[in-house]
Amino acid sequence: MRVFLDANILFSGSFPNSLLAEFLDNLKDHAELVTNGHAKAEAERNLEAKMPKSLARFRKLIASLKLVPVQLNELTVPLAEKDQPILCGAIAGEADFLLTGDKKDFGHLFGTTVSVVRIVTVQLLVEELENRGILGE
Repeated sequence: MRVFLDANILFSGSFPNSLLAEFLDNLKDHAELVTNGHAKAEAERNLEAKMPKSLARFRKLIASLKLVPVQLNELTVPLAEKDQPILCGAIAGEADFLLTGDKKDFGHLFGTTVSVVRIVTVQLLVEELENRGILGE
């Protein structure tokens, strides 16, 4: 199983001792975590501006991920231009899931599958992993 991490997941997952950081650490035991340079750059830019103390944890997180190429292709769903590299990256990276908390831009796609990528929140991914018997309920 392969999970693509959106910039907001990278950002929030970089907070030391956060529940999301703990979840991502556990998720690594069950899935290959990937992202692309677009998501990485956005998260790093936001951390530098808002939470510079979390940059060390961010760099550790990034080092544990596989970076897939930034690749744009035509999408069959409406999505803001700024977010297309995220979904296209998940598709190009052959991810099973795009993990995002971005309700504003991806909310209309939560729980749907585009190409082969299911767009999920943390809650939806946890439910999926429980249904597959990967996580205990």
